[in-house]
Amino acid sequence: MRKIVIIEDDKLLNKTLAYNLISDGYEVDSAYTCSSARDLLKNMYDLVLLDISLPDGNGLDLCAEIKERRPKTYIIFLTANDKESDMLRGYEAGGADYITKPFSVAVLCKKLAAVFDTLQPCELCHDLFDDGFLRIDFSEQAAVLGGEPIDFTPKEYRTLRLFIKNRKLILTKTQLLEKLWDIDGDFVDEHTLTTIISRIRKKIETDDHKYIKTAYGIGYQWIGGDEK
Repeated sequence: MRKIVIIEDDKLLNKTLAYNLISDGYEVDSAYTCSSARDLLKNMYDLVLLDISLPDGNGLDLCAEIKERRPKTYIIFLTANDKESDMLRGYEAGGADYITKPFSVAVLCKKLAAVFDTLQPCELCHDLFDDGFLRIDFSEQAAVLGGEPIDFTPKEYRTLRLFIKNRKLILTKTQLLEKLWDIDGDFVDEHTLTTIISRIRKKIETDDHKYIKTAYGIGYQWIGGDEK
């Protein structure tokens, strides 16, 4: 079953959309603020319907966070802003479509059905690393090392994903700090970064499998094996 989250502070519109989408056979969750949305988005969704103007934040910023953590999530903006510049900002933030209010709920439901018919299942779901020894499913936030499950904190998943998506490149401490800062609502300093990387190394590295190399005075580099 496809999973959709509606992030819209207009409660009537949110409930109307949820009712219609559930009737169409989707699994639907609703959030009315950025804060409540972040809690829900710890889970995996195939598609996000996202208002831009929310009581406690900007949907464009939230979109960027979602795409950073789960880049294959399909995001459609719902907004009253119909200027070309606003639309361009929405696409630049990572949105796949932009629907201006007011709109037909029936037409939107047909649009979503067309989206799911067009996209392949693999495009909707898993963001995965697997080299045969270490397997990390970023979409499900689950990991296995040598056949045994291992646990990572959200920041450790975030850090691992940065390394894996930039494998073989040296990431400076500044680059890592900029990407990790405030993702969970708190500050990441250099000491915290060092601690996070140390914990990751203890969890995934063995004598035969090394994944992170320290570039002294610069930063760190992912040197893990190629995916199978």
